[in-house]
Amino acid sequence: MVAGIFLIITFVTSIPALLLYNPVLKHTGYIVGAGADKHIFLGALLEVLLIIANIATAVVLFPILKRLNETLALGYVTARLVESAFIAVGILSVLSVVTLRQDIGGAGAANAASLSVVGRSLVAIHDWSFLLGPGFIVGVGNGLLLGYMMYRSGLVPRRMAMLGLIGGPLVCASGIAVLFGAFDKGSAGQFIATIPEFFWELSLGIYLIVKGFKPSPILLDEVPNLGVDAALSAT
Repeated sequence: MVAGIFLIITFVTSIPALLLYNPVLKHTGYIVGAGADKHIFLGALLEVLLIIANIATAVVLFPILKRLNETLALGYVTARLVESAFIAVGILSVLSVVTLRQDIGGAGAANAASLSVVGRSLVAIHDWSFLLGPGFIVGVGNGLLLGYMMYRSGLVPRRMAMLGLIGGPLVCASGIAVLFGAFDKGSAGQFIATIPEFFWELSLGIYLIVKGFKPSPILLDEVPNLGVDAALSAT
């Protein structure tokens, strides 16, 4: 249930945060404009809470998942940490735009042209960190690793876990496609590719809160740290 709550928190924080960042991300002249700094600060706070929820989800699940395969469980925790690091870089870049706007920018700034270049550079850092973190690493961690462990352990319905096994590679592929220019960032193609991963994480969070884990051999105290096949054959 705790893991499910943290998963839902990632949705409650990440989506509004991205919307609150729109004044910076969508308007190249923000750094020399009037600004909407309180929106940006609130978005940054939500993303800090997102980082906490990301890491907490992995830490809470680790003691159970390591009974199935400790290497994969540790890989999942690491993927969440790396994703959170990219998110933190994005937060710093957006807040840096606000600081520059307040200190030497704003309406009527004498060096508006150079400030605009700096502002756009910081926004570009945010965009790339978003692509490589939530737009790629999520597919490896929440998609492939967590999806595989949930599928093999039977802790949740296997049909639901298949969403992770399908959605993870699609997220990674769409991130690579954007990286090499096959898709535009935020295009319909990238959005469609994220749908299975979106519903996998959302359905997992809701299921864990409402239902909890299904009966599984790895929940038995007498079979800790067994390999995948050994744990599943212990029934």
